[in-house]
Amino acid sequence: MNREQISRIAHTDHPIKSPLDDASVRRLLEHGLPRGDERMLDLGCGSGEWLLRALAARPHLHAEGVDISADALAQARQGARDRGVEGRLVLHHQKAEDFVPAQPFQLVISVGATHAFGGLLPTLAAARKHLAPGGRVLIGEGFWDRTPSHEAIDMLGDLTDLATTVDRIVADGWTPIHGHISTRHELDDYEWACWGSLASWALDHPADPDSPDALTTANTRRTEWLRIYRDTFGFVSLVLSRTPDHL
Repeated sequence: MNREQISRIAHTDHPIKSPLDDASVRRLLEHGLPRGDERMLDLGCGSGEWLLRALAARPHLHAEGVDISADALAQARQGARDRGVEGRLVLHHQKAEDFVPAQPFQLVISVGATHAFGGLLPTLAAARKHLAPGGRVLIGEGFWDRTPSHEAIDMLGDLTDLATTVDRIVADGWTPIHGHISTRHELDDYEWACWGSLASWALDHPADPDSPDALTTANTRRTEWLRIYRDTFGFVSLVLSRTPDHL
């Protein structure tokens, strides 16, 4: 079973692929899209859940998504048809760094996908290229809530603490105008949902040749979470505006 198949099954019951509940997603979108008639771009949109929720709640919004996964984009298209928003959604099957839009966007988002760009600041640089004057960026990034073990660093990368993470963003020319730190409930719910969904699929499909691999992966990932990074990993989502050069 490849990584894309694992992710699709694991997120069956938690389509937002970050530790955020529905209310937090709604509030972040409200701050990112204050008018409701903006143009929105998701860099690394996957199955497009952020875009679909924004479009369903805002009948004058137009959105675009970019992703390298044809399977995920097919899910996004089906989701758009199911919610009746396909006429306002454009999807691009390509690398985000190669994407050249016809017009800039009032909101550019990348939540939980900074690894795809090589880190936090490269992700913000990519977003900046597509941002309209006065536009906003919604970004989600992990941080260390407590001093991590070497195992946790090897697994999740060389993150910083929350204050340092925000300082780096501000020094890069951004001003946070809204933020949300995922709660313990959100963090735990996300992990239980992901590895529970994968384990459940494996148990429900015993004849599938991928079932043993899926169950092993679910058990391994759950153990890694509980033993290696549960007590140290945090997640912050920020809505940002560009800081004027004269300030």
